[in-house]
Amino acid sequence: MEPLAQPLALPCGASLPNRFCKSAMTEGLADADDRATERHETLYRRWSEGGAGLLLTGNVQVDRRYLERPGNVVCDGNGGLEELRTWVAAGTCGGNHLWMQISHPGRQCTRMSSSRPVSASAVKMRGMVGLMAAPRALEASEIRDVIHRFVHVATAARDAGFNGVQLHAAHGYLLSQFLSPRTNQRTDEWGGPLENRARLLRDVVASVRDAVGSEFAIGVKLNSADFQKGGFTNEESAQVARWLAELGVDLLEISGGNYEQMAVIGRLDSDEKGKRESTRRREAYFLEYARLIRDAAPELPLMVTGGFRSIAPMRAAVESGEVDVVGIARPFCVMPDLPLRVLSGEVDSLPSPEKHLRLGAGFLGSTSPIHGIRTLNGQAELAWFYHQIVALSEGREPQLGLGSWSALFAHFSRELGVARRRTFRRSAGALPASTETRV
Repeated sequence: MEPLAQPLALPCGASLPNRFCKSAMTEGLADADDRATERHETLYRRWSEGGAGLLLTGNVQVDRRYLERPGNVVCDGNGGLEELRTWVAAGTCGGNHLWMQISHPGRQCTRMSSSRPVSASAVKMRGMVGLMAAPRALEASEIRDVIHRFVHVATAARDAGFNGVQLHAAHGYLLSQFLSPRTNQRTDEWGGPLENRARLLRDVVASVRDAVGSEFAIGVKLNSADFQKGGFTNEESAQVARWLAELGVDLLEISGGNYEQMAVIGRLDSDEKGKRESTRRREAYFLEYARLIRDAAPELPLMVTGGFRSIAPMRAAVESGEVDVVGIARPFCVMPDLPLRVLSGEVDSLPSPEKHLRLGAGFLGSTSPIHGIRTLNGQAELAWFYHQIVALSEGREPQLGLGSWSALFAHFSRELGVARRRTFRRSAGALPASTETRV
């Protein structure tokens, strides 16, 4: 049997129908009250019909005061349970699992959402051309509140019919900020040695498990490393994986990087040879790290996201037992039925959206030595993919000929519009202010 088509039994007793996962990508499709919309329904029905065994939503936020971007779905006393149920019905129509990714952005919170974000410590982000404000350190009582908020959202996901949740502890978001010594400079029980820095993630996992029960799937997304000097390391990540296995996590997704060091984004290379070399290095790196996790926590189901661009290495990684699930993100923006095409033998490699990005990503080049220009090029690249998600959510085909700088201008215009509508709703008293929760 084709290794990628085999089902995967999870520790909680559930079974994924195959080894393909559409990894989480932020959608930005929520309404002004931070609820799911018909566009989530359209988008996820399309992905569900595309044949992946597991779909992960974009990051659903636990606190409406702090968003990764305008248009995030939030579960924070704003209603929306019926909208979540509609999302689930569409996103599971193909017989797959749909898990809600739950997140708190911490300091990676745009000024359009909050001018006073929070983090483990008051460490400001470098670069980002002023898009992020300086954070303040969370008080101990607020950290406990964060745990309650994760539990609240996980319980809402279960009640809405999601098959599981994924707790986002990667890419420099709040749980990851506590893990990294670069961003966690606390001297209390939440900082210092790894055991303390991992306390928030471990408490969130344990509390969510207590709330949702033993038969509901819980995943965690974890950085293999921050790729920054003095940051979260491979060895520390392996130890955290051991702890997560002891807590009964059902699937660990490995990725890497953060907004300051965007290893997860994958910069455009200056030529095809460089691109091929970069792809080989990424594939080799993440598979090497997967072996480290296998040694550290052999019983923990493992998913690797990042680097794969051809089917043969995916098949070999699953067949050898190096990984259990293959995570794919960006190619789903341009080929939503990718798994069906792979399993039918129609394609033997993933689409390469980057070749289309070359039409418009050339402002001083993506390898410009000017940090602000590199940041804007990265944002333009992301905006191109955001635009494809919007197109799919409106029932249209991907717009491959769109220049990435045109996408960037359209993206910021759209984000500002969403942020203004959101601010108007709150100033009009449509929703009460978020307060400490909850369970």
